[in-house]
Amino acid sequence: MAKIDIFVPCYNYGRFLQACLDSVLAQSVRDLRVLIIDDASSDNSLSIARKLAQADSRVSVVAHPENRGHIRTYNEGIEWAAADYCLLLSADDLLVDGALERAIEIMDANPDIVLTYGDCIAWHDDRPFPIIEPSQKYTWTRHDLLSEMCATSINTVPTPTAIVRTRVQKAIGGYRPSLPHAGDLEMWLRFAASGSVARINAVQAIYRKHSSAMSNAYFAKMTSDYRQCQLAFESFFNEYEDRLGTSHGLKKVSSRALAERVFRHGTGLLRRGRVNDGLRLMRQAMAMDRRLRYFPPLWRVLKIPGADGRRWAMSVIRGLPVVPGRSAATSKISLPPERHGG
Repeated sequence: MAKIDIFVPCYNYGRFLQACLDSVLAQSVRDLRVLIIDDASSDNSLSIARKLAQADSRVSVVAHPENRGHIRTYNEGIEWAAADYCLLLSADDLLVDGALERAIEIMDANPDIVLTYGDCIAWHDDRPFPIIEPSQKYTWTRHDLLSEMCATSINTVPTPTAIVRTRVQKAIGGYRPSLPHAGDLEMWLRFAASGSVARINAVQAIYRKHSSAMSNAYFAKMTSDYRQCQLAFESFFNEYEDRLGTSHGLKKVSSRALAERVFRHGTGLLRRGRVNDGLRLMRQAMAMDRRLRYFPPLWRVLKIPGADGRRWAMSVIRGLPVVPGRSAATSKISLPPERHGG
């Protein structure tokens, strides 16, 4: 049996597949298997995948006759995995030399660790390839990932670096179909609640950024992104609340952290003149955390001096039809039409 199983979902990323597989098959850990799952690509992905499988017996291919979407494809990879450890690696991403060896060495020596992750370089593929030392000296630490993610509401685990213990992955289940854009965040919360997490202080993977990346269109819609993040935390706590002695406190912490993050983004948009988008996010934040309705830190972010600035900030939050003063300070920001007049 292989030491680690790596499944590579691929949809129209044939031009990246060779480099991705090269980065895996060149690893110092030779005892591995790779499954390429082609999700009914319309480019040459499948033919490239089959050539790669013919060239190396460790590689196999599954071809979907119809597109099943990324969540079902990810879960198919999880069902296939049988080695001690497994990794989900997108066809457009790359492993760094030694990444598998570092993770496996840590997990072999520490049975309580269920997830390891490390640094990931974001590389725009129209720029020079990043230079990384071939043999990195590294350290690692046990990391309270659950508390950190709740305190920041941010997914701090780069998926291409997340090597997990397969038996734990099977026990906690696959990705949630209801979370197409925040499933990884919710997945890492489940792992963090199921055992220890190790953070490797080394670059473990390269995340390729390109114009055709599937996430580009989605991340232009930040409101949906924040809503998915909220649903991810709700899904996690609905399942794990009774298992965690500190769950009630963490649940409140995560809710407030996300609301404050959304609020800061909204006020930032407001300052840049995107009033309607900013107000939408601020109202979303207030619906998530009522404290922001009564104690909004808007004027601190907008930095509008004087009573007029503070009065205008409060009127925006509460929806009051207050006419701002015509001072130089308040004239820096254009109010939406419905806010003018009494």
